[in-house]
Amino acid sequence: MSSSSSSAAMKAILVKQPGGADQLYFGQADKPVPKPNELLVKIHCFALNRMDIVQREGRYPLPPEAGPILGVEFAGIVVSTGADALRFKPGDRVFGLAYGGAYAQYVAVDEGSVHLLGSLTMEMGSSLLECWYTAYQAVSDIGNMKAGEDILIHAASGGVGTAAIQLAKLAGARRIFVTAGSPEKLEYCRKVGATHPINYREQSFKDVVLRATDGRGVDIICDYLLASYFGDNIDSLAKDGRMSLQGAMGGPVAEQVNLLPILFKRLRIEGSTLRSRSLEYQRRLSEAFSRNVLPHIESGEMFWHIDRVFDWEDIQDAHRLMEAASFTGKIVVRVTDNLGDPE
Repeated sequence: MSSSSSSAAMKAILVKQPGGADQLYFGQADKPVPKPNELLVKIHCFALNRMDIVQREGRYPLPPEAGPILGVEFAGIVVSTGADALRFKPGDRVFGLAYGGAYAQYVAVDEGSVHLLGSLTMEMGSSLLECWYTAYQAVSDIGNMKAGEDILIHAASGGVGTAAIQLAKLAGARRIFVTAGSPEKLEYCRKVGATHPINYREQSFKDVVLRATDGRGVDIICDYLLASYFGDNIDSLAKDGRMSLQGAMGGPVAEQVNLLPILFKRLRIEGSTLRSRSLEYQRRLSEAFSRNVLPHIESGEMFWHIDRVFDWEDIQDAHRLMEAASFTGKIVVRVTDNLGDPE
């Protein structure tokens, strides 16, 4: 990775042109100026998400609030505040979720999208919100999970799956079915709280679910594959079942799927991408997370796992690890240019 020689206010990781991890490089960008409702945060750590890969490849439909710099999750130190931002002050240690711009030395973010770090580390705080907000949407908002219900969580060994398993436990789930692609990942899910781990390379998750529930199916499905699992997901849902669609890793077009069970079983299917949500929605979600989930994380009651921490000079390697999917939990990157500097 080479550095740009042009002068600008801050260092950032940029994309030369849509493509692979080798298109990431260090360049210069304008240091953001916070709006009245925003904070300017000096970033110490940011976390990777699959949307970063898709955006790097030029395939992500960016919301109008997002700029060209990748990254939504971060932790750091408040540098300055807008005129109407009254909840935080310079020097506060915070973590937050932005529409974009976290692969940089500084980010400007709405104060309602930020939390105090408290006892959490920068690494941990930077890795929480995209996953926990997404999982909270799927399990609580869309899934409306009740005690005694059954749930199926796909791609469960990643950050969202780790969060969803524990939110299901917190809600009183009876059975927590999960899918993953290796014995190691399945054992990880079991330790987090899954009751029925399924190796999708060796078993039909639909057969396992229907056999374990005596043909009834599960009440909730959290899916990130979309097309490749759509038909079996419909067959795996119980009457009045709910399915949240949070990604399309299995493709966007489902062919030869029998849709009649949606009618006969009164199924509710809802898609959602967190990044495209309004600021008002994200503020409400932030408040719900702070009230209902964050205390359990801070107390250590809820488990969280960071697979690896990279220095941002190694961002290409971090992206390659994300693409290989040979990890559990989250991948975090330290903004080494900002570490050790006076705040």
